[in-house]
Amino acid sequence: MKPRIKICGLTRPEDVLAAVEAGADAIGLVFYRPSPRFVDLEKAAALARLVPPFVTIVGLFVNAETDFVKRTLAAVPIHLLQFHGDEDETYCRQFARPYVKAARVKPGVDLLQYAADFPTAQAILLDAFVEGYGGGGNVFDWTLIPAGLDKPLILSGGLDVGNVAEAIARVRPAAVDVSSGVEVSKGIKDAERIRAFVAAVRAAAEAAD
Repeated sequence: MKPRIKICGLTRPEDVLAAVEAGADAIGLVFYRPSPRFVDLEKAAALARLVPPFVTIVGLFVNAETDFVKRTLAAVPIHLLQFHGDEDETYCRQFARPYVKAARVKPGVDLLQYAADFPTAQAILLDAFVEGYGGGGNVFDWTLIPAGLDKPLILSGGLDVGNVAEAIARVRPAAVDVSSGVEVSKGIKDAERIRAFVAAVRAAAEAAD
């Protein structure tokens, strides 16, 4: 199966359009205020209006108050929720919306148990463990991913045009998620880097077939 591609942390109309035109399957909007990629509800709604049918709009939250998530869903047409904090399964499924749960990978983290703890998740997103939340643009040790995970995997953490082919060949993820790897600065994407990343993923998928 060819991995889906998500471009995350979009903050500008031109970056949303660049991601869509390059062929991204999903765009990510960050609703975590400490992040430099944070967008408020008004801006997020405007960005979402630029997204054509059949491109998934993903909303990223970190330990958000339930009411804030509900207000966001009322204001922005989000198709998929992405939780990056310490949320449990009961919290994640209360919104009656498909969701993915991020795991911060480091030695000692039991990813098999982690996936089992979220039976209603659409997928588990694997990101590097850093202080705070988000992968910090770091690649984690892919050998820490155990065999036998029964959830689709979304691979994140330091991906860019130079390493995504190796990542796909080794991990065989259902999707890849990139943010800093296609940026010129935090929250500011580069259209050429987005095009090159998407092309590299497509080429790697064809090579793996």
